[in-house]
Amino acid sequence: MHVTAKADYAIRAVVELADSAQDSPRKVDDVARAQGIPVSFLENILTQLRSSGIVRSQRGPEGGYWLAQAPDQVNLAQIIRAVEGPLVGIRGQRPEEIEYVGSSESLQQVWIALRANLRKVLEHVSIADVAAGKLPKDVLALTREEEAWETR
Repeated sequence: MHVTAKADYAIRAVVELADSAQDSPRKVDDVARAQGIPVSFLENILTQLRSSGIVRSQRGPEGGYWLAQAPDQVNLAQIIRAVEGPLVGIRGQRPEEIEYVGSSESLQQVWIALRANLRKVLEHVSIADVAAGKLPKDVLALTREEEAWETR
């Protein structure tokens, strides 16, 4: 899986907002500075996250952004889908929408298995987990496998 800069920035912004109180919205400039994200890029990302219901916003001098839900209710998969679309897409389609024939017929099952494994990690890790630096045990176990650290 290729994690785009947009998805990375979106996750980092939401983690940053997790540390903010619900009654004090964070300014885009503050979040951008704290995470080293270009402001103009972050504004577009936050607009998408707001449209998806992950963050809320308030205009005006006291305005800004904050999480629409508790950090333990938002997972990484939701954020990625909000800014990038489905976790696994093949030529702009979902794996279950594509039919293969002949010798490549089983390829659809490969794409669906890939999506299922991505979901196991990304839907299991919440923003609260990342913000606290305490990932679920099964996710940490995956990082202890030697091959997980090999570049391929």
